[in-house]
Amino acid sequence: MAQQFAAVPTPAMLWLDETQRQQAVALSKEDPGFRQRYWSDGTTSAWVLNVIGRDHPITLGISVKDGRIASLRVLIYRESRGWEVRHAFFTRQFDQAQLENGKLDRSIDGITGATLSVDALQRAARLALWLDQQLTP
Repeated sequence: MAQQFAAVPTPAMLWLDETQRQQAVALSKEDPGFRQRYWSDGTTSAWVLNVIGRDHPITLGISVKDGRIASLRVLIYRESRGWEVRHAFFTRQFDQAQLENGKLDRSIDGITGATLSVDALQRAARLALWLDQQLTP
């Protein structure tokens, strides 16, 4: 959080109703649950999300500014394969990505042997962008 904010804001909670949860699952194939913790300074929101790779959760920190991904970082990688997705050469592809018709506005290059991890990061990116949209009434 210190990398995303000059002064780390107090965490807040986004409460989702059943309709919103279903929308999130349709968009990202991930169920965010009924509440999601986030940090926001009014211009940037930051999310810590867990998505399933092949068998295990991958924990990501994703910040969104002006409807675009400002930063995507792999915080904890638990899979036995596909670890290359945690490196900056891969995660930089998400910089400034936004949602267009429920999809990322760009193609993300895959990594041989890390297909499921690449897919997981794309799902998390879509979910973070969608969650950020829910903050705006």
